[in-house]
Amino acid sequence: MKEKIAMDKPIVEIDGDEMTRIMWAWVKEKLILPYVDLKTEYYDLHIKKRDETNDQITVQAAEAIKKWGVGVKCATITPNAERVKEYNLKKEWPSPNATIRKILDGTIFRAPIILSNIKPAVRFWKKPIVVARHAFGDIYDGVGIRFESPGEAEVVYRSEDGSEVRAKLPKFAGSGVLQAIYNIDRSIESFAKASFRYALENKLDLWFATKDTISKVYDARFKEIFQKIYEEEFKDGFEKAGLTYSYYLIDDALARVVRSEGGFVWACKNFDGDIFSDFVATAYSGTLALMTSELFSPKGYYESEAAHGTVQRHYYRRLKGEKTSTNPTAIIFAWTRGLRRRGQIDGIRELVDFAERLENAVKVTIEKDRIMTQDVARVSEPPINKIVTTEEFIEAVKNNLEKLMER
Repeated sequence: MKEKIAMDKPIVEIDGDEMTRIMWAWVKEKLILPYVDLKTEYYDLHIKKRDETNDQITVQAAEAIKKWGVGVKCATITPNAERVKEYNLKKEWPSPNATIRKILDGTIFRAPIILSNIKPAVRFWKKPIVVARHAFGDIYDGVGIRFESPGEAEVVYRSEDGSEVRAKLPKFAGSGVLQAIYNIDRSIESFAKASFRYALENKLDLWFATKDTISKVYDARFKEIFQKIYEEEFKDGFEKAGLTYSYYLIDDALARVVRSEGGFVWACKNFDGDIFSDFVATAYSGTLALMTSELFSPKGYYESEAAHGTVQRHYYRRLKGEKTSTNPTAIIFAWTRGLRRRGQIDGIRELVDFAERLENAVKVTIEKDRIMTQDVARVSEPPINKIVTTEEFIEAVKNNLEKLMER
């Protein structure tokens, strides 16, 4: 075997929960460590570790990405009341993804992994649709109140200079709930710049959509900032490249997305991006395991992650001793994108090449060998040569990687 590829600086490795934690270790052991002299700064974000540290381990992981510039993250549990009971937690800790994204102030770009034998459910789609999701604010950092009787409420903004702005809600006739969300101009500006820059670098049109006709302050501010950034910083570049920027109402945008042929970046606010990135992934391939997820910060920080959850159902089956056919593709691509970014920043061409070969090995396994996990088999064009377990799929990818490494 050839000498392992050397790394100058580490990447931040953020471990996770349940079935994805198991696959994370398998991918690292079988597909990374035999070929790369891997350097990582490791953070364990298992739900119990977060509970033990009062979630400070999550903050430490984000700060480490700021230090080293590149992180790779496994899927993690965001606990609800049932999870608190299951794992005997102190409280419902916040989403680790939301915490990390807030600290890094990044934009998440999610793109489908295109395979020739998997046809999109939307018959018009011929090119990828990349969802750019703002990774700050909205409901992920909002506050909510449950009330039990009729009453009144208002939102109060108190400036550091002591001045106040108040906005009353309608009177409440009975029990109910209310929620307050926020965003800040600086983060919206970073989101806009990242979206325009990504579209320009990848030669893609950019769409942005909100509901400013209803949300006349919150959404309207996003629309205003996007237009300002476009006019002042990107209009000339877009026109020279033959690209367009378009603003739509979110419901109109969805209708246009479905009847388009794809081939553009769709910029969405945080919650919209959460929903529509899953919609795009599912409509392209039927599985979130065939989607990449990359966070780019305006300060140069980068994080790649598995685009799906912890695959709880398969984890419970594994605890019973059953084999599962869980798809590790998104986890493999989280590693490859992180290694590629590290190689690009540090000028290590061998690391970039390795990442590309590993991604190609996955595609060869599914497209050419027609070996796949059950989720892909359900949506793949025939023929299908073999439906395999997770471990068998990783071994098949390793066999193809070995061939590609010899070239």
